[in-house]
Amino acid sequence: MSDALMGVYNRAPLEVERGEGVWLHARDGQVYLDCVSGIATNALGHCHPKLVAALRDQAERLWHVSNIFRIPGQEALAEKLVHASFADVVFFANSGTEAIECAIKTARKYHAARGAPERIDVIGFAGSFHGRTYAAVNAAGNPAYIDGFGPRLPGFVQLSLDDAAGLAAAIAAPTTAAVLVEPVQGEGGARALPVEWLQALSAMAKAAGVLVIHDEVQCGMGRTGRLFAHQWAPGAEPDIMAIAKAMGGGFPMGACLASREAAAGMVVGAHGTTFGGNPLAMAVGNAAFDVLADPATLTHAREMGDRFAAGLNKLVAAYRDIAVDVRGKGLLIGVKLLVNNRTMMATAREHGLLVAGGGDNCIRLLPPLTITAREVDTALDRLAMAFATSRSRMAQAA
Repeated sequence: MSDALMGVYNRAPLEVERGEGVWLHARDGQVYLDCVSGIATNALGHCHPKLVAALRDQAERLWHVSNIFRIPGQEALAEKLVHASFADVVFFANSGTEAIECAIKTARKYHAARGAPERIDVIGFAGSFHGRTYAAVNAAGNPAYIDGFGPRLPGFVQLSLDDAAGLAAAIAAPTTAAVLVEPVQGEGGARALPVEWLQALSAMAKAAGVLVIHDEVQCGMGRTGRLFAHQWAPGAEPDIMAIAKAMGGGFPMGACLASREAAAGMVVGAHGTTFGGNPLAMAVGNAAFDVLADPATLTHAREMGDRFAAGLNKLVAAYRDIAVDVRGKGLLIGVKLLVNNRTMMATAREHGLLVAGGGDNCIRLLPPLTITAREVDTALDRLAMAFATSRSRMAQAA
């Protein structure tokens, strides 16, 4: 790897040359079945023809103008998102962590505009991940992402998802502004939160005048088989939601969605962005939305999620010395391991399968929503070969 790059990544020894659908072609000629998808980002696979066409068409007309002017693509995509969700208004950004920043600012501004500027505390949860900006790492509270970057920011509280009493007390506190939660944790180990938990959180927060922020950067935009993950929990709609990753199909973009009431404090000058919502991003985002929100796409994602879950449960049952359980929702899938998950990622790569890591010693499978049944079966076969290789190596080392 070039010494000119800042050494913040432990990169795998893989140089990708091109991609098509669920397949990645490396420069050395190896072909991989990609169940990383840019970490749940290439939701329509690599180089989806509708996205490529939209980008090429827009690139020949206009790349960037300032947000001081109207951008028709923003207005069109905002209308689609509002129509498909709880939200009334949308702010476009460049990434998930920027969408989270906007969400936190929106929640605090809401209370300040109502004459309660002391309400700044944002409740987060162990195992969460909200991005890499200073506020986002403080919201998640993971020491590995905070240590060495100076003092922790005030106004962030971390709890266990299982601490019901602590959560009730924190929501009731007079300085609490919002609760920030992933309906399905990604990096934290593909943990799908129970429907009843999300519904109870919504009721408690509403009673206390506290806003609920959902981080659906990874679990949203069809990943769980519904357009938004919280739609599996009727009545648990958030006040504010951050999305990104899949919404651009690989093109950088994010968005903060909010009800009109929750966004009441976000007046002219309260927030802004140079590149967020640029014409290139909006062209791709509109094309991606039309495919991702198609009921046929969501039905297919649910069916492929069920197929993966059935196959993985059989695999875990056959390799109790390797894996513990299968978790997640839809095509955000985690497999908790007994062997080291980083080692398993490398072993799977030896067999032509790319998987991601995750908390709680999980590997994550995050394939495109367009993956076929045959490709699911191929992924399962390759993971089975990786498990068998791991078992053999353990026996040899004993």
